[in-house]
Amino acid sequence: MDTVSREAYTAAVERLDALVTGGRPVPLAGVADEILGVGQLLAKQPRLRRALSDPSRPGEDRANLLGSIVDGKVSEDAASLLRTLAAGRWSSSVELLNATERLGVEGLLASAQSAGELAEVEDELFRFGQVVDGDNRLAGALGASSVPAEQRSVLAQSLLAGKARPATVRLVDVALRGFGGRNFTGSLSRMVEMASERRDRQIAYVTVAIPLTDAEETRLANRLARIYDRPVEVKVTVSPEVLGGASVRIGHDLYDGTVRRRLNEAKTALTGNH
Repeated sequence: MDTVSREAYTAAVERLDALVTGGRPVPLAGVADEILGVGQLLAKQPRLRRALSDPSRPGEDRANLLGSIVDGKVSEDAASLLRTLAAGRWSSSVELLNATERLGVEGLLASAQSAGELAEVEDELFRFGQVVDGDNRLAGALGASSVPAEQRSVLAQSLLAGKARPATVRLVDVALRGFGGRNFTGSLSRMVEMASERRDRQIAYVTVAIPLTDAEETRLANRLARIYDRPVEVKVTVSPEVLGGASVRIGHDLYDGTVRRRLNEAKTALTGNH
């Protein structure tokens, strides 16, 4: 998201956060669902997207255009947030679409946070992503874009029934539709990161050959927190293929101290000597 679009999106997020802290009860999950529904409409209506992001039209006109479509069909809170989005300046119609989807996801995460369940939802999304990545048939079934998202959603719901919170199930459904143009597992990963950001934490993705103990996870998280000067949430993936050691990815930084990496480097060096 470029600077212009980011400013427009930030204005909408600030309005969402004001609803969260406003002191009156707001059905955040319902508001989020309404915003996501409008996002689906925009995905199907490129001409409407272009009209709502047209820089030659005043922001108020674009807000009124969207209002004429959603007023009376969604709650006042959802309509207000959507009008704020439409009034902003967008570098492209795709940026507006992605921002609408992202605002809906932020609403679902805010709902989970208000219920005191955000950390659990974050972990459930991560664990489900691990389950999917570890099963090629399941990954193929859930990630098959040729199959309608509604059908894939039935499979996901059957897997999560009784094992995940409603917010998690709803977010998985959004991920199945390709959140922000990503594939399914990429969508889940971005949602995990957004949940962590809402909790003011940085995520460290750690890959090891054997599971870490709780004490080892805590030590690693504390060490990374000192380096990055903010709390760090450690997400561990066990992969025997790395043979030993650990790989840690945090943001754009990658620390690869696995045995597999060292063997590959040795192999490259030997090959180069010949």
